[in-house]
Parts: sequence; C-alpha cells; structure tokens
Amino acid sequence: MSSKILQSLEMLATEQPDKICVGDGLQQLTRQQLMQQVESVAAELMEYQHQVVGLLADNSLQWLIMDLAAQRAGIILLPLPLFFTPDQLQHALQSAGAVGLVHDRPLTIDADVLAESHFVNSLMMRFTACRGKSYITLPAGTAKITFTSGSTADPKGVCLSNDNQYQVSQSLLSVLQMQNVRHMALLPLSTLLENIAGLYTPLLSGGEVILLGMKETGFSGSLSGKLYQLLTTLSHYQPESLILVPELLSALVLAAEQDWQPPESLRFIAVGGSRVARELIERARQFGLPVYEGYGLSECSSVVSLNTPAQDKPGTAGKLLPHVDIQIEEGEIMVTGNAFLGYIGINSPQQNRVSTGDMGYLDQDGFLVIHGRKKQLLISSYGRNINPEWVESEVLAHPEILQCVLFGDAKPYCTALIYTRLSDVELEHWLLKVNHKLPAYAQIIKWLRIEQPLTAKAGLLTANGRPRRNQIFSLFQNELESIYQEPQYGIF
Repeated sequence: MSSKILQSLEMLATEQPDKICVGDGLQQLTRQQLMQQVESVAAELMEYQHQVVGLLADNSLQWLIMDLAAQRAGIILLPLPLFFTPDQLQHALQSAGAVGLVHDRPLTIDADVLAESHFVNSLMMRFTACRGKSYITLPAGTAKITFTSGSTADPKGVCLSNDNQYQVSQSLLSVLQMQNVRHMALLPLSTLLENIAGLYTPLLSGGEVILLGMKETGFSGSLSGKLYQLLTTLSHYQPESLILVPELLSALVLAAEQDWQPPESLRFIAVGGSRVARELIERARQFGLPVYEGYGLSECSSVVSLNTPAQDKPGTAGKLLPHVDIQIEEGEIMVTGNAFLGYIGINSPQQNRVSTGDMGYLDQDGFLVIHGRKKQLLISSYGRNINPEWVESEVLAHPEILQCVLFGDAKPYCTALIYTRLSDVELEHWLLKVNHKLPAYAQIIKWLRIEQPLTAKAGLLTANGRPRRNQIFSLFQNELESIYQEPQYGIF
C-alpha cells in the first residue's frame, strides 16, 4: 500500500537518492536508505495490515521509520504519549482495539492486558501483543489514531486518514515557501503537530529532520531542572526551524535575556498548543527568535491557521491555511475542510465540520483571533489539555475537602483554590496521594487555602453548585498570578 506522503518521499528518493534527509546525532540516513528501511519494517509487520498497532517510543529514527512503515503496510498507527499514565495507555490500547504495541522501553501496563513479546529486528524495538483484543469498528480510511494529551483519565481517540495529514503538510509548504529546511524536532513525535509539521513537512520540502531523544534535547514534554542541555543542543545543531509550546519559548527568551545567543541559522519558529502573549512574541523577536503563532487541533489534523513572514500579525493566530474555512456561530469557531473521520466509537462529524470549542473571530484583515475556551478545558503552556473537573473530583474524594477549583490555563502547572477543614500538613499529604494517581501535567503543584466557602449568592457558583471559574479567577487573580512569578527552571 502507499500514501501520498510515501509517494512524494519516494519521488524525492528517486531524484536525489544520496541526499541526507534525517539524522539522530549518531547516524544519518539518505533518502534512499530511509525508504529501504521503511520497506524492511513494513514487510516484517505486514501480518498486522488493517489492524491497530500502538507506538510508544522516544523521538528517534525508529519512530519515523515505524510511522512510514505503517503507511506502507496499511497498519493503523496509534502513537502514544510517553507522559500517559499506565491507566491511560491501557485505555488507549483497549478502546482502539490494538493488536499490539511497538515500544522502546519496559511496559508498566497491567500484565493481564499484555501477551507474548518479540523483537522486531528491522526496527530494533519490541512488539508486545495485547491480550483479549476486542473488535472495534473504526471509520473507513482510518490510518492514524491520535489521543489528545488526556483532558480526562480516559482521553478520546481522534481518527485521521493519510490524506488528512498530507493536506496539512501541503498547505504548510504552500504558505511557508521554505524549501530544503533543516528542522529539529523538540516536541514528542506523538504530538500530532510535530508529527505532521515537524516530520512530514520538512521531509516533503526536500529538507532534513534532526531527531534526538528527549534526554539529549533536555526537553521531555515539560521543563524541569536546567535548560543548559537544550541550549547547548540548539547551538550545536544550528537548526533552521523549530516548533515550540509557549513554555519552551518563554524559557528560550529567558535564556536570551541572560546572554544566550540563539542560533543565527533559525529562519522560522512556530509556536502553538496554547495561547501566546503578544508581548512574549515581541520579546522573542528582539533576541533574534523568528517566532510565529499558529492555531490548530487534532480534529483538523493539527494546523488550521498560522502567521508567516509574509503575512504576520502578532497577537493573532494567523491566517487560515488554504484547505480550510471557518464560520463563527454564537462566538464559537467552526472549521470546515479536512475534518477528522470521527472519534473511536462515535459517529463521524457532520458536513466535514469541526466544532472547536474555542471562541474567536476573523479580524478585518483575515487574521484569526482566539478569545478563549467555550467550555472550561484548561490548556497548559506546554499544550496539555486538562479537564479541571477530573482533577477536582480526585481532590474532593476526601470528605474533609469541601471545595476545590483548579486553575492553570496557559500556565506551566496547575494550582488550586481549596476550602477544607484539614490542616496544611494533612492537606499536603492528601494532595501527594492525589498527584500520584495523576499524570504529571495534571498534578496540583501549588495551592491556596480559602477561608470562606464559595457561594452562588456571591456569584461564584451556578445554581447547581458548579464553579463560575472566570468570576472566581477575577476575585483571586492577584493571589493566583503571584504563584507563577517564581521561575520554575534554571539555565546553567
């Protein structure tokens, strides 16, 4: 089998077979060598054609090869984030009806979910079968299932076709007009944005992708500890393009303010995953970081709009890509064109249209402006989706905790307002237990005790007791904002 992505890469391999297209710091592959390895892996895994296979691995040449080999073999690929908890991994595999999992690390999933394991010689990774696979009906044409960062304990799987992904890559090539670009993948490849815009698009431009493991880049999905490794890696490899989440951009700007020199090679840095302050973009550009904000979502195969050097308005999410259009209904952004095939177990979207859940509008110049979320989903500055009610429910499982309201939209971590009869020590002990059950991106890192309960009479709760988050945030804004003033990482 073949896809338009593979066909295009094969054409490039025919034209310039000996041109380097990907490397990991230790090994480089030419276009011809890449396609040969893709063929070998596809042949070894052909028995899983038309079935779902998970992929749990760090950024590497093998990740890319497995991704393309799945397209060649007709395997439905399920890339899994490394930050998923064992329960989330198990949910993803079972809900997708996966027959097995290709992985580069020991598995922590319950043993009764897994069966026999063998080594995939052509890929240098293991394949572990899933026990008791259930038959799942997927939308016709499904080639990839992407799970969002896990806004709840049981995130939904978005079904995409190869054409969905190819269309976004082609639109990006059209608006960016960048050929032979040298891109470094910093975000996990299980992130759809990096997968499409950071792998396919540079390769289809005739360029090269630098694939380093998370330990080598110093970024493992969140920033902890020092930035020295990341800064050193960027300076050493001199990439021309990057994709960042806002928190990574903030870290690079902080480093530049402390005399780090960004690589002069940089031509384009896309930033997305969460809202970006205009002031941050302007500060970044002052230090030679060519940053451009975009907007997208998994249901649209990632990118929907993007600022570019040719069409740029900081403070907006850019102009729409050529293959999509939007309508605004009651303030909500509705995207048409290139919609996903459907969620696992849920009917396909109607009329090729996606309800984004984001509020916004097109300004007079055609740039997309995002106001915020229609619902109360939080999106951290690392681009992680978090349903606050999920985390709050875990906290409120303690009978002595009467109220909990989570915050953290566009922030590096979650904070909570808590009304409780527990002492500080007792509360800290309970939150440690709660955090142990949550993935790192959803854990409560800091909290504030409120002395009086939130009430509907004060306008802070709805009639049925749900928190009015905007009103609560306004009331406690100074206290909440002060929590985030201390830097969370050093540089050297």
